Amino acid sequence: MSEHAPVILDIAGTALTDDDRRRLRHPLTGGLILFTRNWVDRRHLTELTAEVKAIRPDVLITVDHEGGRVQRFRTDGFTHLPAMREFGELWMRDAMRAVDAATSAGYVLGTELRACGVELSYTPVVDLDHGRSEVVGDRAFHRDPRVVAILAQALSTGLLRAGMANCGKHFPAHGYAVADSHVARAVDDRTLQQILDEDAKPYDWLSTTLTCVMPAHVTFPQVDAVPAGFSSRWLKEILRGQLGYTGAICCDDLSMEGARVAGTAVEAGIAALNAGCDLVLLCNQSKVDNGRPVDALLDGLAQALAQGRWQADANSETRRLELLPQTSPLPWDELMHQPTYQNALERLP
Repeated sequence: MSEHAPVILDIAGTALTDDDRRRLRHPLTGGLILFTRNWVDRRHLTELTAEVKAIRPDVLITVDHEGGRVQRFRTDGFTHLPAMREFGELWMRDAMRAVDAATSAGYVLGTELRACGVELSYTPVVDLDHGRSEVVGDRAFHRDPRVVAILAQALSTGLLRAGMANCGKHFPAHGYAVADSHVARAVDDRTLQQILDEDAKPYDWLSTTLTCVMPAHVTFPQVDAVPAGFSSRWLKEILRGQLGYTGAICCDDLSMEGARVAGTAVEAGIAALNAGCDLVLLCNQSKVDNGRPVDALLDGLAQALAQGRWQADANSETRRLELLPQTSPLPWDELMHQPTYQNALERLP
C-alpha cells in the first residue's frame, strides 16, 4: 500500500472490467466516483459497491448527489430531493422550519446512499447565489452567507446522523464567476477582502463542521494566477492557515476545462497535490480510449512521486480515511420502516 492514495477515479459502465479491477488495486487509488451511467437499480448498485469493497476495502465510494438537478440516482425508490434554493426560500418564510427541513434532507440523502454502499456525497454546496452563475444557480441555498452557513450546517448534521461525511464546495467561491468551469475558464476579479467578507465566510464559520472541502476551478487574479485548487495561497495560507480548516481537501475534476490551465491531468494532479489537496478527482476518462487517461494519471503520479515531484502531506491519508463511514448502514428494507427516516421524509419541503 502507498502511504497516500489521492486519486478518485471512475468506471465506464455498469459492471467492473478487468481494467477497472486493476486500477482499483493501484496503490494511488483512494476513491471511486459513480455517475448515472453506472446505475441500473438499487440491487445492482449495492452489488457493485460490495464488489468494489471486496477488491479494496479502504476505497472511498463517492457520488455527486445534492438534490435538484444534481442527483445521480432518481429511480427505484430514491427520494427526489429538492434543489438547495428551496431551503433558502423556505428560510425566508420560516427559518427554523428550513433548518429542520435541511437536516431531514441530509438524513434522507445519507441513509439512502449508504443503504446501497455509497459512502460520501459531494455536498453541501456553500456557494452564494449571486444570480450570475448558471452552473451554480438553484444549487445554492441563498445569497446571504449567514443563511448558507446555517443551512449547510443543518444538512451536514443530517448526513452525520446517517453516518456520512460532507464536502463543502466550491472554495472560496463559484457563485460570482459567470463561466461554467466544466467547459470554460472561470474568472472572479474581486479582491481577496471582498471574497473573504462574503463568499468565503461559510468556510470560516463551518471550519469544524466540514469534513471535506472542494476548491473551485475558478481563477481569482487579484489573489493568485492559478485556480484555487492549484493554489497553495488559497489552500495552505487562507483555508488552512487563516480559516483554521483541518479536514480533507479534494481537487475538482482534473479533466474540466477550468483545470486545463495547470496542464495535462498528470501535471494538474501534481500541481493540486503540491498546492495542498489531499485528493484529486478524474471523471469521465474511463470512457476514453479504454481508460488510457486514467492509467496515465495513476502511472504519471507514481513516477512523479518516485522522482520527488510531489510529496504526500503526512496527514493526507489520515484525512482520506476519516471520510470513510465509521458505522454500519441500515439495509434499505429496514430503512423504509425506520421512524426517523419516515419523519425526515415528511419534513422535506
